[in-house]
Amino acid sequence: MEFDVFLCHNGQDKPEVKDIAETLKQQGLTPWLDEWELQPGLPWQRELEKQIQNIKSAAVFVGGSGIGPWQQRSIEAYLRRFVKQGCPVIPVLLPNAPEQPELPFFLEGMTWVDFRRLSPKPMERLIWGITGIKPRSPLELTPENPQTLNKEEQIKQILPVQSQTFTFETFTVNPNGKVSQPESKTARYYSEDLGNGITLDMVAIPGGTFTMGTEDEEIERLVKKFNWEGYRSERPQHQVTVPPFFLGKYPITQAQWRAIASRTDLKVKQDLDLNPAYFKDRPDSDRRPVEQVNWDHAIEFCARLSKLKEGREYRLPSEAEWEYACRAGTTTPFYFGETITGELANYRASNTYADEPKGEYRQQTTPVGQFPPNAFGLYDMHGNVREWCADTWHDNYDGAPTDGSAWIENGNDNRSPLRGGSWYGNPNYCRSAYRYYNNRRVNNDSNGFRVVCGAGRTL
Repeated sequence: MEFDVFLCHNGQDKPEVKDIAETLKQQGLTPWLDEWELQPGLPWQRELEKQIQNIKSAAVFVGGSGIGPWQQRSIEAYLRRFVKQGCPVIPVLLPNAPEQPELPFFLEGMTWVDFRRLSPKPMERLIWGITGIKPRSPLELTPENPQTLNKEEQIKQILPVQSQTFTFETFTVNPNGKVSQPESKTARYYSEDLGNGITLDMVAIPGGTFTMGTEDEEIERLVKKFNWEGYRSERPQHQVTVPPFFLGKYPITQAQWRAIASRTDLKVKQDLDLNPAYFKDRPDSDRRPVEQVNWDHAIEFCARLSKLKEGREYRLPSEAEWEYACRAGTTTPFYFGETITGELANYRASNTYADEPKGEYRQQTTPVGQFPPNAFGLYDMHGNVREWCADTWHDNYDGAPTDGSAWIENGNDNRSPLRGGSWYGNPNYCRSAYRYYNNRRVNNDSNGFRVVCGAGRTL
């Protein structure tokens, strides 16, 4: 595996350096960070020696405590080699670095990146140093360009609530369906009290830029393989910059639906059926996603929830927000990788997408959270129920917004997108980029939704 940059730092500065590493990952770079790459129980020098040939550059971080002892050893053993080989070695001053920092003598003549200053943009300059590619235009430190903010800053900026951390495991799968060993990750969330012991967990989604849609060559392959022209709605591919937001950890469950639907005092435009789901009256129905709700029902639910939690706006995600959150930094057809299996999601696994073995077709919804999440900590984004989005349906992305907002031109069109596939659908309908639509008044036992809390914008 190749790494774009070796992050050489004092252990006391690890929280700040880890935030920077996460931001680099969001920008498509692969940083080498000791706690991510060093196997426990093995000598770190030997492990680093094996990997050093695959690292293209290095960043030397200096904070309030200066150069640490382990950092000094890394400098002596490896960074001189980088300099001799002509690889970029970038001095980086952290926000708590002293005004006159002491740098290793062989770095003194090099241009540093200064996180003590907002201008020139330090993250932008660090990425320039790593890649050698000068940014086309400056990034402003605003919600519309969140790449320069670490996760904590993004969370604080969009919602003044106290968040917590949860830990989860993610998996990947190869085209033959072989599932990898789990990888432990963490994410931040807050929990909304809906009454009577029912809560709604909202996961922090960091802002960033991603490529939305599917490339033309892959679309033609899909059209030919699955004999369906609808894949052409996934073009053209385009870059979208999405501000940070919170998204439901799971699709809205039947218990959560009843908690809000029963609150007639919060009614905005219409009454809501307390038990609309087809798969109700099962022992685990409360934990299954609500279905047989149309777009208007979902909008009413969000409006009531916003009234209940005054000061916070709940809404449906835009298509761009949904796809960005589903991908969670991946570019493969599924957030699991090149294919999907019945062990990883609830869909018609008796049919296959690539070379994976056939799996179980469960023929019904399943309790949320039963299958592994993606790298953002979101569950059931592939399969179980399709999820309504806020946009008006468009047959392709020509003219689509690039800021993550909902696209509601053609407002007289009474169709809206659904994403993610369902328990009933084939695996190709569960892809991250797959688009489907229904009339907004359609109730279907495959259709559900999840909610967003954040800055609501439309085009």
